[in-house]
Amino acid sequence: MDPLQLHKGTGVKCASRQRTSRLAWLAICAAYLLGGAISPAQEAAENAPASTVVTVHGLVSNAVTGEPLSRALVRIEGDADTGTLTDGEGRFEIPNVPAGPQTIRVTKPGFHDRTYATEDVDYQSDGPAHSVLLAADMPDLKFTLSPPATIRGQVELSTGDPAQGFAVTLLKQVVHNGRAVWAQNGVTKTNGDGAYRFAGLPGGVYALFTQPTLESEPAVTAVAAGANVVREGYASVFYPEAREFSAAARIRLATGEQAEANLRLHLEPFYTVTAKTVLPNGKLLAADEARGSLSPASLGMVFVLDAAKHPTAYTGQFDSATHTIQASLPGGAYTLLAVTRSDESNAQHPENLPGRATRKPAYLWGFAEISVDGHATANLPISLSPMTRWPIHVRAVRTSSQASANQEPQKLVSVTATHAYEEPMDSGSDNHTAEDAGLELLEISGLSSYWISTQLNERNLCVDSFTSGGINLAREPLNLGFGASVPPMELTLRDDCAKLTLTLPPTLAAFVPGDEPFYTVYVVPDFDTTTDIPPMNVHPSSGATVTVDGLTPGGYHVYTFDRPVRLEYRNPAVLAALPTPGQAVTLTAGTTSSLVLEVSGR
Repeated sequence: MDPLQLHKGTGVKCASRQRTSRLAWLAICAAYLLGGAISPAQEAAENAPASTVVTVHGLVSNAVTGEPLSRALVRIEGDADTGTLTDGEGRFEIPNVPAGPQTIRVTKPGFHDRTYATEDVDYQSDGPAHSVLLAADMPDLKFTLSPPATIRGQVELSTGDPAQGFAVTLLKQVVHNGRAVWAQNGVTKTNGDGAYRFAGLPGGVYALFTQPTLESEPAVTAVAAGANVVREGYASVFYPEAREFSAAARIRLATGEQAEANLRLHLEPFYTVTAKTVLPNGKLLAADEARGSLSPASLGMVFVLDAAKHPTAYTGQFDSATHTIQASLPGGAYTLLAVTRSDESNAQHPENLPGRATRKPAYLWGFAEISVDGHATANLPISLSPMTRWPIHVRAVRTSSQASANQEPQKLVSVTATHAYEEPMDSGSDNHTAEDAGLELLEISGLSSYWISTQLNERNLCVDSFTSGGINLAREPLNLGFGASVPPMELTLRDDCAKLTLTLPPTLAAFVPGDEPFYTVYVVPDFDTTTDIPPMNVHPSSGATVTVDGLTPGGYHVYTFDRPVRLEYRNPAVLAALPTPGQAVTLTAGTTSSLVLEVSGR
């Protein structure tokens, strides 16, 4: 939990001080805002004369081999002129630095400093800088940087031709809301020899695949309606030779490790599939004058799914000239999914409440299953219908005499649906967020199986239950798939939530001269819940105590690490494999519990 995130909106303002003590004053402000006491070392740093300066010296080494790293940049943040490069023995020295709290960042091309505990968007690069308390006659500072991992390989073609310009997509297993999911991590193209390379990777689990490629043709080319067109090309292949992600090899890389992943692609026929999309009024999509002037991108989106209705690397497009959907596909079983914007008011849709239209535009969707087997397919019919928006009834059980006047669901809680199948997410675009649909009502749409997560926007509220019929959505995913019938969804909130105060033990709470320790804390419920509790960063300069509010009463385990850790905390097997079982604590409704953190190995 970054202090800068915590003090937003608190109304507390910290006045600027002179440059030599500004960082010290910010540390004092952060401690106040986080509710922590000011340590004697912090107080001494704040009261230190502005003229007190020290020489910062230390060593930067390779985290894997322990060898010293030369030409690593060590700099004081906030002062562009204060920094130096390490020498041939990895040593550095920066004179005339003001004593007290300072922020130091260590960088070297091709190496990584510590990471953030979260893998969400905007937290993929090097993690937080080092908070250091500088004092006279202090020992060497010791920093370590991790070498990156690398995946390289060769793409070979069955024809013997060089595989130049073939796109290779890299996938990485990441932790999202406590679950392991797959996300796209980058795309590169092969060089003139068919070689490719992904460098600068952190350790982890990876997979990769090639994008489909037609010989001397773009992936999709408009053709006349009904034309029997066959081209040759190379199908999308997961390493080493799988057509589906479920059969792809998992490449496990340790920090600094290198892996080789070679692929061989076979030339095969690609067949043209064309489909006609029919609007609810019986007209063809784009056939009327209102739609005929739209570009293909404006008409909507076309997805090519596999037999299990999971996304593939193949693409389709609307063609306004022929009023068809078109795709070029190798042999196999597929589903063509078309989604386009509706021109009609969605208040007329049967799934919406009478007389009420949702604020967002309505969409039409339709699909057709197709088996591509030795010939082209033409005039495949796809009937479009309004995309169903499933209602979520939100109820807040109030026990406090001072009930909140805010009853608008979207202001009380945010509900997000994330794909539950294993196939990779596309940079978070597979998430769906519930939208306001009236008093105590939200709506959500989608065409898949989803894990449901909730984030409360009122600090005095927490989730009591989230169900759909007899299904506990904290334990089972929500099925919004093709032709699904979803029982009413009920989200119940409560205001007798619990609080948990976490405190570093006295031996770890002091901000002593040197590189400040950095702890990652996870508060994990022992029960199934849709609530997401992000990891927290705790360090002495931000205060020895952090309070977590808005917790559903019940049993929890608290896990504390002395480094940033990305924990798959919704996986019981992962938790069971940890070296320590965590600290058990039971939270009672409407009360505040306290816990002194135990750090493994300390």
